[in-house]
Amino acid sequence: MSGAVARVNPYERWVLPFGLDLAMRHRELTRYRTQVAPRARGVVLEVGAGSGLNFAYYTAETTRVLALDPSPPLLRMAKRRAAKTAFPVEFISVSGERIPLPDRSVDNVVMTWTLCSIPDPEQALREIRRVLKPAGKLLFAEHGLAPDARVAAWQRRLNGIWTPLAGGCRLDRRIDDLIRTAGFELDDLRKGYARLPRVLGYMYVGSAVPA
Repeated sequence: MSGAVARVNPYERWVLPFGLDLAMRHRELTRYRTQVAPRARGVVLEVGAGSGLNFAYYTAETTRVLALDPSPPLLRMAKRRAAKTAFPVEFISVSGERIPLPDRSVDNVVMTWTLCSIPDPEQALREIRRVLKPAGKLLFAEHGLAPDARVAAWQRRLNGIWTPLAGGCRLDRRIDDLIRTAGFELDDLRKGYARLPRVLGYMYVGSAVPA
């Protein structure tokens, strides 16, 4: 509201970022990171960089990382991790729906467990497509809607409790459909349950190119 003073939510400022950093260091999630981040080349935009946990898995083929995330507390953690990298990291504190970069300016985009919590994932994916070079790739590991009816029903039931506690994360987004609808072609897609509770752990992992 115009003229109103923005209120700081203590949970989102002091509790959620540290909880997310701890949860995202889970060994099973690290296994997926090692399948995604090492594939990145050149100038990499990481949408939903969080606390910088992917930085350790980029290779010498990555020349620069643009780390985008709307959470200042998480980006402060990421800056500490960036001090140990061999490549420069630039931080962008905005959400993925409005990426402040020129068209066709990045070689790869990396997302790990990001589309679940972006308020408008379709718009974010359109922005990602806009900033990717024609030969660029979107590299991702996401969780979302499970194919089993019973699990999917529980995902939908739990959203009302889970979403506000987990920074907007929704359990029931169909990741592959979102990516295709935004104008991408999936050239690699692996789906299946991780070694996690099933409502949280149906994974979509792979890559996509602008169609």
